[in-house]
Amino acid sequence: MIAVVDYGVGNLFSLRSSLRFLGAESCVSADAATLRAADRLILPGVGAFGDAAEKLRASGLDRVVIEEAERGKPLLGICLGMQLLFEKSEEYGEHAGLGLLHGRVVGMEGRLPPQLKIPHIGWNALHIVKPSPLLRRVREGECVYFVHSFYAEDCADSLIATAEYGRELTAVVQKGNVMGCQFHPEKSGDVGLRILRAFCEESL
Repeated sequence: MIAVVDYGVGNLFSLRSSLRFLGAESCVSADAATLRAADRLILPGVGAFGDAAEKLRASGLDRVVIEEAERGKPLLGICLGMQLLFEKSEEYGEHAGLGLLHGRVVGMEGRLPPQLKIPHIGWNALHIVKPSPLLRRVREGECVYFVHSFYAEDCADSLIATAEYGRELTAVVQKGNVMGCQFHPEKSGDVGLRILRAFCEESL
């Protein structure tokens, strides 16, 4: 069973639909016992880091996610959900993340060439910098769909893949059982489905 963490922030319908298409048993839940009983967890997220982190803490689900990840349960963060895995974010002030991965989340403003639009919206090629079970079905240069204005940096120990948008931006991270995609695999067609399939598999 794959449990999608429902803390009030995230596009849960398309993610659940993708998992159903793959034939994966899944649920969307805010119940701590259900999340603890699941074999895998997905942490989705859209919107602002500070608001999302506060909702996670207010619900007590931050501790559930941290404890289950520390026990070795596979955890996949998607978009803002990936950013929450890091130590902190500088989005509209400084906010603490879950601290499961080293690094911080910073804004694109002032770090990208001025002619580039922010947010970064669209399809970009993945540059794989380190092998990962999560990307075992993905080929160098295949494209995925991004929507974001902030990105993770100082995360070399977990960096798996980047995407070029004026500079190399963190696209995929993994450290042991903790994984994250800055893009939306559930909106990335066949490539995204292959990534989600890899996450669902027992051999991950």
